[in-house]
Amino acid sequence: MAEQVDGLERVLGYQFKDAGYLRQALTHRSYGVPHNERLEFLGDGVLNAVVARLLFDAFPDRTEGELSRLRASLVKKETLAELAVELRIGESLRLGDGEARSGGYQRPSILADALEALFAAVFLDSNFDAARDVIARLINPKILALDPETHGKDNKTKLQEWLQARHRSLPKYAIVSQQGEAHDQHFVVECTVEAYDLHTRGEGASRRAAEQEAAANALAILPSTQTKKGAKR
Repeated sequence: MAEQVDGLERVLGYQFKDAGYLRQALTHRSYGVPHNERLEFLGDGVLNAVVARLLFDAFPDRTEGELSRLRASLVKKETLAELAVELRIGESLRLGDGEARSGGYQRPSILADALEALFAAVFLDSNFDAARDVIARLINPKILALDPETHGKDNKTKLQEWLQARHRSLPKYAIVSQQGEAHDQHFVVECTVEAYDLHTRGEGASRRAAEQEAAANALAILPSTQTKKGAKR
């Protein structure tokens, strides 16, 4: 464990003065106390503040709404879990036996929470500037790769904007089937784009998820449909 923690400090680019902060950040509540939930709360606030400033500087011409959308995409659980995997945080986590046996070392929510707790641990062990430097080192490559026109937009929004740019009517969504109990449902939704006589379907555990998949399928087809057939007037 000591070697893994040393390796984590190296990839973070920060060496803790008080190892207790690091140990707590890596401790899930299933293991015991003190665990990392309070640190996660603090780290979330530090992360949002730092990412907001990074985006503010990187995109001086973008509106508040656009910056908020970009920030949400960078601080969401999925993005943080990806970073945590790259840092191999799972190898250093302290989990209870049950959580460990059930694969907690790889669970996105646990990994994302631990990463936020680590940001707070750096902040408490040193100061805001140190936490900012750690976060910036991890997040800046993702910011440099952003396309602010499309990044963070869901497929329904992308489809709507694609059609609006061509002065076409908005898509319509209809449930084709809905099965299962309330806690375990399965939806099939059809997306209709009348201007291009296009019908696509999507499936998911919620209506929204199914609509998003149907919209994604429409987006994958529309450019070729427009080229080959043209649009209905």
